[in-house]
Amino acid sequence: MPDITQQLADLTANSPLQWLPDPFPESVPVRLYLKRDDLLHPLVSGNKWRKLKYNLLLASGQGFGTLLTFGGAFSNHLYATAAAGQVVGFRTIGVVRGEELADQPRNPTLAFCEAAGMQLHFVSRSDYRRKDDPAFVAELQNRFGPCYVLPEGGTNELAVRGTAEIIPEIITQLGQVPDYVCCAVGTGGTVLGLLQAAPEPTTVLGFLALKAPEFSMPHQPPRPDQFRLVTEYHFGGYARTTPALLAFVRTFERKTGIQLEQVYTGKLLFGIYDLARRGYFPEGATVVAVHTGGLQGRSAELDT
Repeated sequence: MPDITQQLADLTANSPLQWLPDPFPESVPVRLYLKRDDLLHPLVSGNKWRKLKYNLLLASGQGFGTLLTFGGAFSNHLYATAAAGQVVGFRTIGVVRGEELADQPRNPTLAFCEAAGMQLHFVSRSDYRRKDDPAFVAELQNRFGPCYVLPEGGTNELAVRGTAEIIPEIITQLGQVPDYVCCAVGTGGTVLGLLQAAPEPTTVLGFLALKAPEFSMPHQPPRPDQFRLVTEYHFGGYARTTPALLAFVRTFERKTGIQLEQVYTGKLLFGIYDLARRGYFPEGATVVAVHTGGLQGRSAELDT
C-alpha cells in the first residue's frame, strides 16, 4: 500500500461515535450521538479530510506535486488544503478572493496557510468569479505549472465518495441503523455523501449554515424522500451569530466537554435541540450529529 494511502486510511480511522446523554440546556426526548470527525486530525479535521482523501490519492496517482484551490479570506477549505499539503507532501497554492488583501496583515486563517507552506495568490472579485472557467484555470496553470485543481469548498464527486464513508462507520459503531443523521451544510458535499450511503430507514437532515433562500444542492439527492434541508438556523447568515447561539454553545461545551464552533456545528446542534423540543423527532429516536470540525474558526467570544 503506498505511503499516502496508509496515511489517509490511518487518519480517517480516528473518529469515534459518542453518546451525549444530556448535552442541551434542557432535556429532549431523543438519543443523541456525536460522530467525532473533529478528532480525525489536529489541523485538518472533519469533513475536510473526508473531502480531500480521494482527491489526494488521485493527485498522487497522476503524478501531481502541487494542489491549487480557491477560497475567501476565512476559508476552512484553504486552511485544510494547506495543512494536508504539509502533512502529505504536496506544494499548495491558494487563490484568494480580494486582491486588496495582498498588502494587509494576514488574518489567522491566511497566516496559518502561509506558515504551512501555501503560496497565496490574491485576485480581484471579478476574476475570482471565473474560478470555474477553464480558460482562467489554464491561466493559473500557466503561471504556477502543472497543478491538481480542487474546487472552492472542495466539493466534487471524489469528495462525496469520501463523505459517504461516514454512514457505514456510524452503523458499525452504533450497532444499528440510526433514525436520523444530521450535518451542517455549506456547499452540500458532505450531506450528499451521507445521502448516497444512507440506508432506507435513515433520514438525513442538512442544516444550512448560511442565509441563502435560493440555495440548491450541487446535485439532486439520490433519494429526495429521505432528505430535508433545514434552513431556519442560519442566525443571520454565514459566520453570523447571536447571543442566543453563543450561550447555547457555551452550555453545550460546559455539559459535554466538547468544543464547537459557531459557524457550522454550533448551528447544527442548536437546530437539532430546537426541533427536538418542538416535537419534530419521534420520542426516543436515535439521532446522530456529525461534528465536521472547523475549530480553527471558533470565536474567542465563546471563552468569555
